[in-house]
Amino acid sequence: MVPRTAEAHQVGLSRGVYTVDGEAVAAELTFARGELRGLAPGLDGDGDGTLTEAELAGASAALGPVAAALGLAADGEACAGAPVRAWLTEEDGATVAISFDCPAPPRTLTLTWSFAGLAAGHRHLGQFVRPGAGPEDIFAEPVLLARAPSATIAVEGGEGEAPTRPVSAYFELGVEHILIGTDHLVFLLGLVVVGGKLRSLIAVITAFTLGHSLSLALATLGIWTPSGAWVEPAIALSIAYVGVENFFVPDAAGRWRITLPFGFIHGFGFAGVLAELGLPAGEVGPALLLFNLGVEAGQLAVLALVLPILLLLGRVPAYRRWHGARWISAAIVVAGLWWFFERVFG
Repeated sequence: MVPRTAEAHQVGLSRGVYTVDGEAVAAELTFARGELRGLAPGLDGDGDGTLTEAELAGASAALGPVAAALGLAADGEACAGAPVRAWLTEEDGATVAISFDCPAPPRTLTLTWSFAGLAAGHRHLGQFVRPGAGPEDIFAEPVLLARAPSATIAVEGGEGEAPTRPVSAYFELGVEHILIGTDHLVFLLGLVVVGGKLRSLIAVITAFTLGHSLSLALATLGIWTPSGAWVEPAIALSIAYVGVENFFVPDAAGRWRITLPFGFIHGFGFAGVLAELGLPAGEVGPALLLFNLGVEAGQLAVLALVLPILLLLGRVPAYRRWHGARWISAAIVVAGLWWFFERVFG
């Protein structure tokens, strides 16, 4: 299933398991429920913003937009797809089953996704399998995203050729994740909006980096992986806390003391996304390092843009007179609390 981390970070992750059996392909697509509602609004029959088993039962007609977003072709010939059923999974997931009939048993399959209506940065994690239950039945695991919305998988001969992702790609994935991770960006803004000496700001960011680097390594290496059910609300509360603290601190001096433990919590959020992407066998260490470096590069790029803007605003009389930093901090508090209640009760 798609874990809570996926929806909480607005990254948008869906998973598709495609079982290839001759000319028939059975797809099971798992989404965060909020994204499934966005793709197929008709599923939420009573319009209360939640999905129930009763609403999903017999709702194959309302699943049409989901089937339309997914394309499958066998050796260049389109396979006819039709939604079968949908059901809820544990936590915040929902799964849609779609049946495809291809013109003939394929030698290659081309999977295409339409990312319209999905969260910015949405990734679809595919897994092509043969009938069976063991890991040996998996023959391809492509990752689709908006700038690369299709993948062709070899089927013929019993050994599929999964698209390979070079280890260097993990740097780009790290940069991309921080740039679309709205909650992390808001947290960073909360840390620096109060201003301060450059040395203090560097100490704050360095402590945050050390904290999340440690937890990212712990989770990715399987040493400790806490549940997203408490990590994600904790991240939201850390954002609200920083916003509140901004009303009581004159600048960022000494603030590294709180960003170190908060960074440790945020790192588990990064790890959730990295776990979904998977790590290349035999190159876990380099991939982890490059992903982390990508996150840092993304942070520095954002700060290089934000800090000069804050500096310029600080010279504007109206910004100082109306305590602009406090208004921004108040908005950060509201955002953190909103995310907290959404992640706990949404």
